[in-house]
Amino acid sequence: MNTMAAAEHGQVERETRAPGDEEEEEMESEGEGPGDGSSEGTAQSSSDEEDDKENEAEIQRLEEQLSINAFDYNCHVDLIKLLRQEGELERLRRARQKMSELFPLTEEIWLDWLKDEMKIAEEDSNREKVYELFQRAVKDYICPEIWLEYAQYSIGGMGEEGGIAKVRSVFESALTAVGLHMTKGSTVWDAYREFENAILGTLQPSPGSVPSAEQQQMLNAQLGKIHALFKRQLGVPLLDMDSTYAEYEEWSEEPIPETVVQNYKKTLKQVEKYKPYEEALLAAETPKLVEYQAYIDFELKEGDPARIQLIFERALAENCLVPDLWARYTKYLDRQLKVKDLVLSAHDRAARNCPWTVGLWKSYILAMERHCVDHNIVTENFEKALNAGFIQATDYVDIWQAYLDYLRRRVDFTKESSKELEELRAAFVRALDYLKQEVEERFSESGDPTCTIIQNWARIEASHCNNIQKARELWDSIMTKGNSKFANMWLEYYNLERAHGDIQHCRKALHRAVQCTTDYPEHVCDVLLTFERLEGSLEEWDTAVLKTENRLSRVNEQRAKAAEKQAVHARQEEEKAEQRKKSRAEKKVAKKGKRAKPGDKRKAEDEDEEDEEWGEEATEQPKKKHKGEDEKAEENETEEMEMETGLFGRSAPKKAQAPAKAKASIVKEQPRVLHDANKENLTVFVSNLPFSVSDPEKELRKVFSDCGEISQVRVVYSSNGTFRGYCYVEFVEEKSALDALKLDRQQIRGRPMFVSPCVDKNKNPDFKVFKYSTALEKHKLFISGLPYSSTKEELEEIFKEHGTIKEIRVVTNRSGKPKGLAYVEYENEAQASQAVLKLDGTKIKEHEIKVAISNPPRRKQTEFPETTRPGTPMVPRQAYGARGKGRTQVALLPRSLHRQNAPNTTKTENGTPQTQSASSTGAEGEPKKMSNADFARMLLQK
Repeated sequence: MNTMAAAEHGQVERETRAPGDEEEEEMESEGEGPGDGSSEGTAQSSSDEEDDKENEAEIQRLEEQLSINAFDYNCHVDLIKLLRQEGELERLRRARQKMSELFPLTEEIWLDWLKDEMKIAEEDSNREKVYELFQRAVKDYICPEIWLEYAQYSIGGMGEEGGIAKVRSVFESALTAVGLHMTKGSTVWDAYREFENAILGTLQPSPGSVPSAEQQQMLNAQLGKIHALFKRQLGVPLLDMDSTYAEYEEWSEEPIPETVVQNYKKTLKQVEKYKPYEEALLAAETPKLVEYQAYIDFELKEGDPARIQLIFERALAENCLVPDLWARYTKYLDRQLKVKDLVLSAHDRAARNCPWTVGLWKSYILAMERHCVDHNIVTENFEKALNAGFIQATDYVDIWQAYLDYLRRRVDFTKESSKELEELRAAFVRALDYLKQEVEERFSESGDPTCTIIQNWARIEASHCNNIQKARELWDSIMTKGNSKFANMWLEYYNLERAHGDIQHCRKALHRAVQCTTDYPEHVCDVLLTFERLEGSLEEWDTAVLKTENRLSRVNEQRAKAAEKQAVHARQEEEKAEQRKKSRAEKKVAKKGKRAKPGDKRKAEDEDEEDEEWGEEATEQPKKKHKGEDEKAEENETEEMEMETGLFGRSAPKKAQAPAKAKASIVKEQPRVLHDANKENLTVFVSNLPFSVSDPEKELRKVFSDCGEISQVRVVYSSNGTFRGYCYVEFVEEKSALDALKLDRQQIRGRPMFVSPCVDKNKNPDFKVFKYSTALEKHKLFISGLPYSSTKEELEEIFKEHGTIKEIRVVTNRSGKPKGLAYVEYENEAQASQAVLKLDGTKIKEHEIKVAISNPPRRKQTEFPETTRPGTPMVPRQAYGARGKGRTQVALLPRSLHRQNAPNTTKTENGTPQTQSASSTGAEGEPKKMSNADFARMLLQK
């Protein structure tokens, strides 16, 4: 033992030598004098001074930042790292202490702290402080390495009084904590046995000597301890048990008892049950949450409390920022184990790891109350919760309500007045002030629109304190906050008066409710009449009937006026739509039927198509910057509109249309693009392409070449040969199409290319192309107010200081220009929450940015007017194109063409009557094509 102590003392002496001693010895060994290299020493000294100044400035900045936001985890880590580098021992201790009060520390931080303190602990008095530090360290997370370090350090003090017993106590605690750990538990068992073997070596008699009876008794007792350790270890399912059994056989001078062998074989069978889960953990990548969840489910079915606790602790050591895992663990401890120290420790660690999760704080308050924790400690933890930085206003309402419930249960309402009751009332007042000032200032809302906290206060005053007057005052404040128009609020107040008040106040409340309610006045009127039927006189009944009839009469009048106004508006819109439709049809007939010279016919058709383009297309798509040159044949118009989205998302009504003549005189007619619905799984729809691409097929084959073999590229052209900016790319294999989807929003000539699945939305109406979540994502931030010049790299540089970034997406418009918006996705909620607290309201290039948790508003559903139903053509809204109002709205149709439709005719798109006779239709009911002579005969009929 003296040799061990001397070696340890020598090691400490070497480690605590001044840095200058080694430098001086080195200089002497090389024969250098004190003056050699003075210029280099001066330069080095100057550089060191500058580094020290920079480090000190950074330390002060970090300390100031922590004074503003004490929950900045990364700031704590950076400060500790710098102070350790500078050797500022006292400031380093304070920084570590402050961080450990707010957060559980990781294994690395604890080991660094412990090693620093162990180097300094030269006197016995300091050893106790290190022991206390180890006790704190092992409580944060399950960590076999820290337990081994603890045991090793305690061995260094075994020469003291009770030292051996202290070491054994540490090892026993380590076995309780991590002895069941299948992959790392054996290291603790082996270290414990080595310690006992070392003690056994000191008790062995010297060669040739005969031990005394007392020595033999001590020797046998020590041998028994080692035998017991082997037997205990062989009864615990651990990996590599075979080597332990072989070591026991080799060490033991006697045969291993049969009971031990049977127990060992039984344990081996248990190992086989756990082995698949352990192998899954070894093969998985960090944080292995799915694998741990499966392991936890298995252990819960097995029902061994010690093993269930261990697997939870193992999972949390690698997933400490997963609130749901903490919630599941604490719920198990609350309902199954119910051990005070264990339960409270888990709740405390859960709240410190995920302080932004209000549910964990609420459970913690309940657990402290359940285990009769001192009131001051409960209040202290509640204050910590208020400073934890919740991300929703409603979270503050929840935590206040949980604390107020706790305070209410402390009050003895049999006493007219008590300290606890006054504290409860003061807490209610403070809660309302806090929500009005602190929460509203941060979130622009109190989080309690229905005033649930005031309602609960009023119920307590009325039911427990018999103070109905105070309850009425509180309800009066509720109604003045804009709640008087809601029937449910009045009925809540009426029920309170019914239970604890008097008839007059009940009647007064219902009369005011009839007068003020706007959402469900009929229901309030029914309640008033029911009340008067039970409690009122004839005069009061008549008054109630008259009041309700007048009120409902006014409500019905208002509703009728609103319905009439809506109907008039709908009719006006319908008339406008019909007028626009009729105007377009008349205009088309006028131009189609106009006599024209052969040389002028092409010009007339072009003008007609140009008018159609600027009139109809600009009306339906006013924001579209690039107009289609003209449409293909009239019979293909509907199909082209459907193909434009690539998802068959829009469907136009099928109309009997007369085909336009080919435009071969100007451009070569482009082949019609046919879509094969059976190959949708092999096809992607590519849109938002630049119109300037001269050879789209060649360009897209080049872009998608890495995805796989391309069967064909179907480019969509207008009838005059202009590229319309979208196409279909069909692959040979389905995997290639899936790989192609990954190229969505890739830049093509400075414009983002949209790549989406080719899905028929008529068959799959719920299919959505938008691939980003529209729900609340607590690990993702939404940034607005950015300069348009901000790049992804600049944002990454700013936001990476607050956590590990998984993705940054800069939002652009269809032309690829930034919109001043971006999304930043972090690894977990904690990092996102810290970034919000730290960066919201800061400036980037003189632009003040807003940073918030991503929670997009719900998209408004399309509302159909009464005259329109889903699946029927929508009447386009009147809008103006790029040319303003454009041409006059006066119909230019010649009077000779103003004729009434025959009873059995159907008006087609170009205004030509279409009868149902076989002579005017084809075999399949399609309109007969009209020649120039047909038009001439039609014009001369008048």
